[in-house]
Amino acid sequence: MTASASDFPESPGALPTVPVRIPAGRTVAGSVTPPSSKSFTHRYLNLTWLAGSPIELRRPLLADDTRLFLRALTGNGYLLTEEPPSIFLAPQGKAPVSGEVYCGNAGTMFRFLTATLCSLPGRWTLDGSKRLRERPVGPLLGALRALGADISCPVCEGYAPLEIRGGSLVGGRAELDAGESSQYLSALLMAGQRAQKPVEVEVSALASAPYLDLTLQALEAFGGTVRRPSESCYQVFPGGLSAPIVLSVEGDFSAACYPAAAAALAGGEVRIRGMRSASAQGDRGFLELLARMGAAVAWEEEEGKEVLVVGRGRLSGISADLSSMPDQVPTLAALAPFAHGVTRIENVGHLRIKESDRLSAMADGLRRLGVPAEELPDGLIIPGVWAAGGTEELGEVEVETYDDHRIAMSLALVGLRRPGVVVKDPQVVAKSYPSFWRDLEGMLTR
Repeated sequence: MTASASDFPESPGALPTVPVRIPAGRTVAGSVTPPSSKSFTHRYLNLTWLAGSPIELRRPLLADDTRLFLRALTGNGYLLTEEPPSIFLAPQGKAPVSGEVYCGNAGTMFRFLTATLCSLPGRWTLDGSKRLRERPVGPLLGALRALGADISCPVCEGYAPLEIRGGSLVGGRAELDAGESSQYLSALLMAGQRAQKPVEVEVSALASAPYLDLTLQALEAFGGTVRRPSESCYQVFPGGLSAPIVLSVEGDFSAACYPAAAAALAGGEVRIRGMRSASAQGDRGFLELLARMGAAVAWEEEEGKEVLVVGRGRLSGISADLSSMPDQVPTLAALAPFAHGVTRIENVGHLRIKESDRLSAMADGLRRLGVPAEELPDGLIIPGVWAAGGTEELGEVEVETYDDHRIAMSLALVGLRRPGVVVKDPQVVAKSYPSFWRDLEGMLTR
């Protein structure tokens, strides 16, 4: 966003192609409808492929990551029909028996398909971008191999590209360390629905646990079976997986946190539509963090529908363990310089293997802007240097996004109060929130 209209695309659906300057000092107000859940959309697409039956998905997220998943489906025997707000997917005859599936930098897609392709007939090469090749998947490979899967790593063990012999997932028992990502366990529980015999997974560590609840909810919608005889043991009994005729995708709390944080920083009052207060999404917990910091957060009913209402408050620094909602570490870090006291973010070392090393990227961006952020091995310490003002004389700074959508959107939030923030490569938001710049502009008062 810049003071010049030339910095915004004329087409409402387009993305800025030049660095965006955030206009500081305006009030954020109005209403916004964030995109649909990326997490649920990925799970529904993965389960559709495993089920091998047609489905209508209403209001799925159509962004860069999910488009890559749709391209994998259409390249492997599925017909895609788009009739907004729905898409229709239907298998068309015999699927290819071999091929390459490209995941870009979509880590969720890559991890899910690492397991899914082991259970489907064929031979596959699973690959992605340079950054994806740097993101480990070794613990998942170890568990899959214990279950009979035939997977090799021709370049570097534990990393993409992968060579997969489909239909090799036999079943049995495996141990899994999911301390890097709950997606390892989610991938096994979904792919296990197509194993040759029952699967039992003993889990020694689990990061981002609320995302597993989304997987179990998605599996239930597809008729999948998972039992949990103990806190750390999961059992899968294959058979019965079938896509529902119609399935709706709920709003994305990961995306909704950005307009909510914008309201906490620079509101006004922002009304966020399309969200469910009873959602199982872990990032819903960010609302509690906003309330703890001093923002006004409430749910209201409007014409029979829930509306999330967020307004500005006197923000105070907090200490928070964000292991259950790591995607919101950059968002909280963006609020911290404007909160009285010190904000400490802990227990998120797994952020270093996301689309970027998000701890390093966010600390670097804040320091460039004048915030003495301290980077810890598993977190950040950020003083509220601008809680009482003091940004007036700060100069213009172009901040890197590290090709990471969440870094771009979070540093844009800083620019609402700190003048001179210019976000490089603004188009990276297309990964999860293609309408972010349009929505942010629409909330700014003139």
